[in-house]
Amino acid sequence: MVDNREPDFVMFSTTHIATVFVVCLLIILLFISKGRWAIEPKSTQLMERIFAFTLLSMEVLYHVWAIGTGRWDISNSLSLELCSFSLLGAIILLWTGNRYLVDFVFFAGIGGALQAIATPVLDFDFPHFRYFHFFYTHSGIILTALYFMWFKGYRPTYKGIIKAMIILNLLLPLIFVVNILVDGNYMFLNTKPETGSLLDYLGPYPWYILSMEGAAFFVFLCLWLLFRKWNVKLKKG
Repeated sequence: MVDNREPDFVMFSTTHIATVFVVCLLIILLFISKGRWAIEPKSTQLMERIFAFTLLSMEVLYHVWAIGTGRWDISNSLSLELCSFSLLGAIILLWTGNRYLVDFVFFAGIGGALQAIATPVLDFDFPHFRYFHFFYTHSGIILTALYFMWFKGYRPTYKGIIKAMIILNLLLPLIFVVNILVDGNYMFLNTKPETGSLLDYLGPYPWYILSMEGAAFFVFLCLWLLFRKWNVKLKKG
């Protein structure tokens, strides 16, 4: 149900383009700041956990808003999208520093969040809460992954691509079952989004699911080739 009192989000509108520009600016600022901060480890950990808390809070508030407005439905409101898993991984990574999560957050997180920001499946435009939730959490995933590369010393590897692909393929059967049980379309495994997306170029159902596998591997490979020049290793511990 769409609230007619709020403006509808329009893909590639001025608001959308401006938002993409802001996300790009944040990435540039993060890169420029690389190597220029001299902050004590305790202060760094505190900042990481504060950011993790804001990401978690936005996600919780989204569910509170959806329930309060009668929009929450088990068929489409569970946190079972690719970016939902990436967001959870980013939050845990920021809070714990567990290096085993970095591969998934970096490859699946950046790949999925970039696609989501480029072609959002979103009803409400600025300044609705849902608009801020969508772009804050998705950009947060990207910034977390890049932060762990530029500030914490993570080096993308081809092995990391394989790890991310394995995790994705372990998730897919579970999501298929959930979709059947709740009549859902999580991770767009039953049909493509009606608002249009990159999936429109990957063929008809069910073949576009196989195409998504190939597209995911291609995106992960491009990320590895793009960022592999940062050859420092992830700090232990």
